[in-house]
Amino acid sequence: MSQDKHKVVVALSGGVDSSAATALLLEAEYDCQGVFMITSDQNRHAEVDAQQVAQRLGIELTVLDLREQFAEILKYFFDTYCKGLTPNPCVVCNRTIKFGKLWDFAKEREADFLATGHYARILNDGDGQAGLYQGASLAKDQSYVLSMVDRKVLSHVLLPLGEHSKDQARQIARKLDLGTDTKAESQEICFIPDDDYVALLEQHHPELVRKGPIVDSAGKVLGTHQGIHRYTIGQRRGLRVAMGKPYYVTRLDADANTVVLGPKEEVMHNGLSTGKVNWLIDPPSEPFSGTVKIRYNDRGKPATIFPDEDGVRVAFDEPNLAITPGQLAVFYIEQDARQRVAGAGWIERIND
Repeated sequence: MSQDKHKVVVALSGGVDSSAATALLLEAEYDCQGVFMITSDQNRHAEVDAQQVAQRLGIELTVLDLREQFAEILKYFFDTYCKGLTPNPCVVCNRTIKFGKLWDFAKEREADFLATGHYARILNDGDGQAGLYQGASLAKDQSYVLSMVDRKVLSHVLLPLGEHSKDQARQIARKLDLGTDTKAESQEICFIPDDDYVALLEQHHPELVRKGPIVDSAGKVLGTHQGIHRYTIGQRRGLRVAMGKPYYVTRLDADANTVVLGPKEEVMHNGLSTGKVNWLIDPPSEPFSGTVKIRYNDRGKPATIFPDEDGVRVAFDEPNLAITPGQLAVFYIEQDARQRVAGAGWIERIND
């Protein structure tokens, strides 16, 4: 083996994305070794798939039991719902586990890079600094959930699928007979059985199951709920309240155990404020224009971002729908005809 080959630790989940990413790295003549993370009892079944992929690709696979560390992600998930907020555990996991603990492991193995199967791009800017950009396939772009990764780690990250689509990843896996090309899309949150987050919450926090009022913005009682953890801001379906026109969840009051509903105009807002920002560019001192995403599936809205020491204030060009405290606001700027992640911060307040 050539001594000048770069060593790469690849996060292998046993799915199509990570297997195709590894195949692309091997094709580019990187010296690859895989690592499978046990994060919860729910994902242990995929270990066999990861072993089979590693065997077919001819690389070593290490299995890391990170359930103890992942318990902090679960605690964050439960605590956030208990506060009447909406969490984003994938973002926290990417920062602390996938690009935290895994990068520590990669360094122990004297690897030059850590690679994953995310659909986003790491590119060097004109100053030689690594930047995070949207993936070429906007339908699968995952730059949003990577936006809280430590900037210092970016130059050590490889994202082989950044220029590819999901269909292309499946074609790569099929061509190499990796056995992953027909696997179903992975569930939204890996530790939630059957994607039923309500059942998981109620299993761990049965005290959340308590009746409370559903009211409008004037305080008029419209109905009764069985726990505010079953609702999220902007929700329109499943409210079980007949108003003659669409009503949305506009606010959740954990202290009063109350769900507040209103018409669409009451869930449209002009801006937001975040906590401390994870900057992936040199921290700006002046306001700047960009595109802001307020949830993973959001296409983004044009806005002006006003930074300060404690976070940022975002003023949207037009009112935005269902700004949700507890979720992440991600700020994009256009650079070289691509959308680059400037930074991200947790939404703390809605501004009218």
